Amino acid sequence: MIGIFDSGLGGLTILKSLLRELPSYDYIYLGDIARVPYGSRSFDTIYSYTLEAVDFLFKKGCKLIILACNTASAAALRKIQQEYLPVKYPDLRVLGVLIPAAEEAAKMTKNGKIGVIGTEATVKSETLKYELIKQNSNLKVYQSACPLLVPIIEAGEMRWIGLDLILKKYLKPLKEKNVDTLVLGCTHYSVIKKEIAKVMGSKVKIVSEDDIIGFKLKNYLSRHPEMEKKLSKKRKRYYFTTSYSQNFTKVAKIFLKMEADFNIVKL
Repeated sequence: MIGIFDSGLGGLTILKSLLRELPSYDYIYLGDIARVPYGSRSFDTIYSYTLEAVDFLFKKGCKLIILACNTASAAALRKIQQEYLPVKYPDLRVLGVLIPAAEEAAKMTKNGKIGVIGTEATVKSETLKYELIKQNSNLKVYQSACPLLVPIIEAGEMRWIGLDLILKKYLKPLKEKNVDTLVLGCTHYSVIKKEIAKVMGSKVKIVSEDDIIGFKLKNYLSRHPEMEKKLSKKRKRYYFTTSYSQNFTKVAKIFLKMEADFNIVKL
């Protein structure tokens, strides 16, 4: 079983990508709607919340978990991999979404100037910037925190007229730096990538994690057959949330592109 965790519903775009590329596997999705957004919280709090989610998914039978949340990946993944897994679950794995995005952006840029947008915690951690420069030390990376976007998207207000004004405000500093590649450092942003692309202009390439995680995981499993053998393949899907938000069903369908029955759980 493969677990997918996000602070809210944005990770459903990653699940959709996995279902497209790897449909035969069993999946469990967990969205921590009760505590979304994570982006304005302390790193210690994000780590604590993420650890609770990881524990829940492992106890449900997951052998591999994807943190489909850039904030959780930035604030908690390394510590979970280095300190928690070796002690509690040495044969299981937790992966993030930041490194695949960094790899793709580093390959795509022509002028070496890359923009990153994300939550306050993701930007503050500078994890994506670090991963990009690790790919190529000559890259220039410019970041912009976008604290209002996740609440707007979780509320289902993607067609709100004010969104365009907010995007212009957040993206202006990156346009002024003449970036030719923009990393959407939050899985929520994929549902407004057309709006983001419109503001940035046709010359800027957009790196959206839902476009790449599916084939990246397929590649990972081909390189780690010992993990691939542990994963069940009965095409089962389970959906969990810690709360129902307003417009929950409508927003979930927008992300996943199909209906899904969610069960409420307490972490």
